Amino acid sequence: MYDTECDAQEPLSVMYATECKAEVTPSQNGNRYFSYTLEDHTKQAFEIMNELRVGQLLCDVTLRVKYDAQEADFMAHKVVLASSSPVFRAMFTNGLKECGMEVVPIEGIHPKVMERLIEFAYTASISVGEKCVIHVMNGAVMYQMDSVVKACCDFLVQQLDPSNAIGIASFAEQIGCEELQQKAQEYIHMHFSEVAKQEEFFNLAPCQLATLISRDDLNVRCESEVFHACINWIKHDCESRRPYTQALLRAVRCHSLTPHFLQLQLQKCEILRSDSCCKDYLAKIFQDLTLHKPTKLLPCRTPRVPQLIYTAGGYYDQSLSYLEAYNPCNGAWLRLADLQVPRSGLAGCVVGGLFYAVGGRNNGPDGNTDSNALDCYNPMNNQWSPCAPMSVPRNRIGVGVIDGMIYAVGGSHGCIHHNSVERYEPDKDEWQLVASMQTHRIGVGVAVLNRLLYAVGGYDGTNRLSSAECYYPERDEWKTITPMNTVRSGAGVCAMENCIYAVGGYDGTSQLNSMERYDVETEQWTFVAPMSHRRSALGVTVLHGKIYVLGGYDGHSFLDSVECYDPDTDTWTEVTHMTSGRSGVGVAITMEPCQKQLEARGGCCQQPVDQSSFLGEKGVTV
Repeated sequence: MYDTECDAQEPLSVMYATECKAEVTPSQNGNRYFSYTLEDHTKQAFEIMNELRVGQLLCDVTLRVKYDAQEADFMAHKVVLASSSPVFRAMFTNGLKECGMEVVPIEGIHPKVMERLIEFAYTASISVGEKCVIHVMNGAVMYQMDSVVKACCDFLVQQLDPSNAIGIASFAEQIGCEELQQKAQEYIHMHFSEVAKQEEFFNLAPCQLATLISRDDLNVRCESEVFHACINWIKHDCESRRPYTQALLRAVRCHSLTPHFLQLQLQKCEILRSDSCCKDYLAKIFQDLTLHKPTKLLPCRTPRVPQLIYTAGGYYDQSLSYLEAYNPCNGAWLRLADLQVPRSGLAGCVVGGLFYAVGGRNNGPDGNTDSNALDCYNPMNNQWSPCAPMSVPRNRIGVGVIDGMIYAVGGSHGCIHHNSVERYEPDKDEWQLVASMQTHRIGVGVAVLNRLLYAVGGYDGTNRLSSAECYYPERDEWKTITPMNTVRSGAGVCAMENCIYAVGGYDGTSQLNSMERYDVETEQWTFVAPMSHRRSALGVTVLHGKIYVLGGYDGHSFLDSVECYDPDTDTWTEVTHMTSGRSGVGVAITMEPCQKQLEARGGCCQQPVDQSSFLGEKGVTV
């Protein structure tokens, strides 16, 4: 019988004071006892077992590893191997023939890989270089050493780049590592344009390529990148791959290509020249696009990059220079790089992922200056760059994008109300005048649907308008369409599905909360659910099949509220508040800005500010 009190005071417990836990506890019968734990006993025991292994002492098994012409013997302890690998545990405990064998033959794994796995079983530590990580991971999968598999997987994810992503995805599929396969595939989808230039891409099987380019979440700036990738893949082995051309083209979103691009390929692409079926297929798409037929064959690409609502400039007491972005997924607002010159009455649009701020006016304490400026914001570096200016200043302008070109519509310069329209080509940094509208319009709402440009409502200098007209780019011609049911100037106008929506605005007497939509097939305007708030000079955009309206003027104050319309339920919901009330903002959708650049420049999430006490000025209601 031990003396509890005496044992608790023995030098042993003092010697290991930093490595053990000793606790004296009274029992129910009055006796005292202690619990003692040596914290690093397991570590010490395995260190000793590893020393015994290295010294070939007390080992009870030899693994004879053969791989091609290489062979090596590794002495070890069955109990240690079984503790780290379910395969070894089954081998040595389930009555298999290996249970009684002193020398166990092992095949299908390189001796150096087995050596590292055995060392890991004893030391819980492994060091692997990028040249052999795949071999080690393969061996770890064979012997179900999940912690090693996970470590190799994490390392390979960090090593992903355009040149190896396809190979890593293929390897992960072969060994059944779903996590690594998913991460590699996501990388391929996100970096498709770079991946498509690498040797691995050209070694894809036809079915693998078709599956890849069929993905909705391919991240490409333009569908032409996918088209060129397919043609280049065919050219890599033209003789054997030419028969797959038509199947691949049907996986490309060819209706998202421009007529000019299609025409160029039909004329100059050698692969298409000799394939009449492919030529006919693309010629039919060219015809659909130039005849402006609705297309619902394949959805647009939706890469897994958060899409944010960007809002630039605006007016409250004076023109503002703010650029902010709203993330509907988490409700956060980001403050981004300011416009170089404050502007209100401007328009926003996106081409190739870049946000463009077009026209407007700098309305400040020192006077008003109408703007002909075009500025480009890059979300990747959080910077603005000036572009070629328009031919004339345009305040309260409308803009739309067709075939990657920006159309600037109407607006005013002082007391001049424009009916002129000009078009900007980003690749050339040039503006060109196109046919003028039939009506002078400021505060005009503009939207694009089926490659047609719609100009809706506005103010001609005398009257607020219900009229609308449509521009045909092939003919360089405007045609009148059915007028709205309501006179609207400063309305929010957008396109969704096969309809043009006009929301809010000013009718000459009061601000409106009504919304109507134009069905391009029936050519009729019909009312749908009204907004909660009356507003003119509002921002409007479409994201994920819903309409968002931002800010505006209600006749008394500048609004900070943001409402969202769901066409499936025909209902509006107030979703957030801007950081301050304002009207006359430029709004568009593009990718989330680079977080590193925001941190470097001090960008941050902003909390909504209550602007319910703001007072408006009547001058914004024309």
